[in-house]
Amino acid sequence: MNEVIECVPNFSEGVDRKKVSAIVRAMRVEGVSLLDWSMDPDHNRSVVTIAGPPKAVIEAALRAVGRAADLIDLTAQKGVHPRIGSADVIPFVPVSGVSLEQCALWARQAGKEIWEHYGVPVYFYAAAAARPDRAELEEVRRGQFEGLRETALRDPARRPDIGGPQLHPTAGATAVGARKFLVAYNLYLERPDVTAARAIAKAIRSSGGGLPGVKAIGVLVQQRAQVSMNITDLGVTRVGEVYAAVSRLAVEHGTKVADGELIGLLPEQTFEPESEWVRLLVGFQPEEKILERRLSRPLEWPEP
Repeated sequence: MNEVIECVPNFSEGVDRKKVSAIVRAMRVEGVSLLDWSMDPDHNRSVVTIAGPPKAVIEAALRAVGRAADLIDLTAQKGVHPRIGSADVIPFVPVSGVSLEQCALWARQAGKEIWEHYGVPVYFYAAAAARPDRAELEEVRRGQFEGLRETALRDPARRPDIGGPQLHPTAGATAVGARKFLVAYNLYLERPDVTAARAIAKAIRSSGGGLPGVKAIGVLVQQRAQVSMNITDLGVTRVGEVYAAVSRLAVEHGTKVADGELIGLLPEQTFEPESEWVRLLVGFQPEEKILERRLSRPLEWPEP
């Protein structure tokens, strides 16, 4: 079986298409396939999915971090999504012929090279975490760029795992990790009630005693209330269960789920073609948004 890993880097730019296209083009390495990329101007964030042999994917990710550091200035960047870096998150995911533990080792290698090549400090998270209190990404991101650049200087517990203690002045820091597949899933409510969205997010996220493996925040996006979620353990909690819970809670708060969206790709095993949650996905095309199908038909790299 060929060794294949996926990398899903998140960048703190979702408005300037020229910048995002340049970052994506930087990932064009022989053997690496471009599976998906999207821009979200409200979150001011872009998510890219690439896959291929481990060595080539790591090289592609490194190049992307360097290009993002050149193009994205966090001191001038704002958006509703939490972030600590221009290249905010670099997760490596096993696809075939490799284990999560191997991906964690490659994440450590990539983090070392990010610091050495670009002077961007690195925090390790998830399966690559060097400390148990950094396993959860939200703990690494606590305070965001503006807060972390101050606390990292005065609090040894908040210093990067590699580099620092100062963050890069404009590119911040990068969280590098290894994890299983996750689904980034957003649901919009009919009423623009961000208080309801926040209450629903608090009720369903695992850290608040909700659904296992679910992370959620409530935000206002283009005057629409959104429950923005990551479902991190698909073997324990299905997307349909998350949709059902949000739908029930929305009714309790005097509103309903209007529609949904996926950010990135969906593993085939989680696809439920006849379900209500799939029906409500805006612009969803299985051949384009299911990981295994996209692997056989990758995207063309963007032109300059």
